[in-house]
Amino acid sequence: MHTSYTSLTSLSSASNFMWRPEKATTLTFRTYIRPREYGGLLFKLWHSNTVDSTWADGSESKANDQGGQWRIESCFVADGGMQPDGSVTQGSERRVTFGGETSKNVEKGEQFWSDQVSVNIPEHHFLAFSWSITVDGFENGIPFNTETLLASAYEAEGDLAGQASENLFVPAGNRQVLPSLLAYEKAVSKKIVFLGDSITQGVRTEQDGYAFWAAKIAAGLGADIGVWNIGSGWARAYDLVNDSAWLSKAKQGDEVVICLGVNDIGTANRSAEQLIADLTAIIQQLLSNKPNLAIWLCTLPAFNFEGEHELVWRTVNDWIRGGSAVGAAGIFDIAKVLGQAAPNDQLLQSAYMSPHNDPHPNGLAGTAVAEAFLAWYLKHTK
Repeated sequence: MHTSYTSLTSLSSASNFMWRPEKATTLTFRTYIRPREYGGLLFKLWHSNTVDSTWADGSESKANDQGGQWRIESCFVADGGMQPDGSVTQGSERRVTFGGETSKNVEKGEQFWSDQVSVNIPEHHFLAFSWSITVDGFENGIPFNTETLLASAYEAEGDLAGQASENLFVPAGNRQVLPSLLAYEKAVSKKIVFLGDSITQGVRTEQDGYAFWAAKIAAGLGADIGVWNIGSGWARAYDLVNDSAWLSKAKQGDEVVICLGVNDIGTANRSAEQLIADLTAIIQQLLSNKPNLAIWLCTLPAFNFEGEHELVWRTVNDWIRGGSAVGAAGIFDIAKVLGQAAPNDQLLQSAYMSPHNDPHPNGLAGTAVAEAFLAWYLKHTK
């Protein structure tokens, strides 16, 4: 058993962008998290001040860009109530400290843990995480995640992390500023890391609904198995090939589920040979660190590819299904779950499309993938 810390939530807090204010700025970021368990929790955070994955064409931010120097002015966890409205339950606030200090200066590229703090989250309530951060200017950015937010988040000017009311807080838009790992002390039988792009992160599914497949798999497995979702929007396999900061997170698992390649094809225009080489390198790096690691490799999801992109998608999936990925403990065919019947299997089933004909799988697809994965996984791990 692992009597240590494991992820408190199935929400991903991987980073793919950098906040760079033009001048010295202090903002409070408050995010509402659905915990995997309720009641008395012994909370800690861990943070890596480095961007995990490349955003878009990489001109704004890319994997392994280091955050600059910034300061945590104050940090709190609290009972966020049943409605994520910007407030927290008065009197439930618990201060998070760092080496006994109430604030912390974060260095460029630093990785660090907080101290432990006890917080009580009643059944079906949110955990509210609030921290006030000062960034001194454009040269000292802080990594964060930008996409359609999957968790309700608010921002306020100044150091208001300890404030219970919603006064001065406004919705955060598309900026999720969270530590890399929101953890709690928990004895688990094993830890599974979900490593992927926006499809693993759950982008386009219902805010606060935890309808994406990684969340539903976590719920199906139960809290006695640790789950850390590090899916990141716009990510691609080559973000991981040079022993990246992002890959170092995946190395913490006993098992890793890899679902990557859509952005390598559609955004980066990688060839099948390049993508196969990158997936092979990721598996080799993970196993060189932990030879007994179980790696569950997914086929590339159906994503409405056509032309040359479809050809690359088919070539890579044929390679995966053919068992050529040396070191993979098993292959989960997510493409078969999500895709239409052949010969249109590269097209997402229409019922699984997000609004506005977006091929990111919706919550219905999340249920289908989770049910198929759990049935497949239990057979492979008996």
